[in-house]
Amino acid sequence: MLDQKLTVLLDMVKKLIRRGAYPNLGKVMQKTHPADIAHLFRYLDLKEQRILFNLMGDVEKAAYVLSELDRAVAAQLLEQIEKETITETLQEMPYDDAVEIIRNMPEELAEEILGIMQDEHSDEIEQLLLYDEDTAGGIMATEIFSLHEDSTVKEAIDEIQKAEDVEMVFYVYVTDRHNHLVGVLSLRQLLTVSPRTALKQIMTKEVIRVHTDKDQEEVAQLVAKYNLLALPVVDESNKLMGIVTVDDVIDVIRQEATEDIYKMAGTNDEELLYGYKSFKIARLRLPWLMVNLAGGVITGYLMWLFRMTLEQVVALISFIPVITGMGGNVGGQSATIVVRGFATGRIDFTMLRQVFFKELRVGLLMGIVCGLVIGVVAYGWHHNLYLGLVVGVAMMCSMTVAASMGVIAPTVFKRIGYDPAIASSPFVQTANDITGILIYLGSATLLLKWIS
Repeated sequence: MLDQKLTVLLDMVKKLIRRGAYPNLGKVMQKTHPADIAHLFRYLDLKEQRILFNLMGDVEKAAYVLSELDRAVAAQLLEQIEKETITETLQEMPYDDAVEIIRNMPEELAEEILGIMQDEHSDEIEQLLLYDEDTAGGIMATEIFSLHEDSTVKEAIDEIQKAEDVEMVFYVYVTDRHNHLVGVLSLRQLLTVSPRTALKQIMTKEVIRVHTDKDQEEVAQLVAKYNLLALPVVDESNKLMGIVTVDDVIDVIRQEATEDIYKMAGTNDEELLYGYKSFKIARLRLPWLMVNLAGGVITGYLMWLFRMTLEQVVALISFIPVITGMGGNVGGQSATIVVRGFATGRIDFTMLRQVFFKELRVGLLMGIVCGLVIGVVAYGWHHNLYLGLVVGVAMMCSMTVAASMGVIAPTVFKRIGYDPAIASSPFVQTANDITGILIYLGSATLLLKWIS
């Protein structure tokens, strides 16, 4: 969402682009903060983005803007730019950010760009590309500030003052002569001891670290749990390979949350790249909608099987939408809680029994309240006590089962190695519709002689 200042800026930028007033637009870009320019890119089409990018002039500023953009969007933009400009811009970026953008480029273009670089930049980037995209190795920064354990505090401070190539110095990592991580120091510790003190005498030896193959979501959880500004990454022999900084973790959290939300809606973040391309967007959404369609057909078939009951008590039709709808809502709530719990690490398989019975109790309590309300409504509407009883009990049972289903479905998907976010919307909704109809019309059939 744009604030008033950025809204005015966006209107100005679009007006200048329409008029072709590029010199004026270039002056505006010079005065605008890179983060604000990146924010504007969300509201511009690809052609407008390319014009704006080419007018920035300053390579360092262009690199900053690219770092703030969604990686797939940045890669798509660079495909429209001259290869020499791409190379210059990527060389100004931190290696981990450049790697993420290159991963999203077409393979041929990525290889061509790396071929043009042919220097220490391409070596570092190619090394990072060897790691899986969603691991600590794939998101780590290799510009590390580390010192030998025999260095003194004075030497450490001198080295920090000279560290121009290091992106951020949050901690001083201490290594042995084989570059194995043996300790860590905060900057505050360096300022409170004698300059002649050796680092190995004051360093913290119990270092929280992750291996290069650690999943990025678990890395983010560790940073959040221990309130770290950076987390060292080591290989299988404990050799220091890089660090994951807190800004990378924020990107990971945002990315993982976005992925979960898209999956729960039955699509994915590719939709952002397609803009207004309706057919491609429809292709992304249709598979999961087909699951709901199949569920609807099954629900309709069940109603057909109970047609004799419905023919004898037409009033039963009045409450089908509310029973299936309430079950779907309760199941969706439970599933969302479980999916989010798995994503943040607050729920694991050891806690599932506790979570299941908690959601079961919540579903039962809500079902009792809603069942009483709908039962009274049914009685007052159709003046049939048994009909009110059937509707009320069906509502209570349906909501209780739905709450349980909201825990079971994501858990099963997680157990078999499938992303549980996908289960929360189409599968839980479909399962709750089917069970709701079975409970409602099944109980009505059993008590048919009293309600007809």
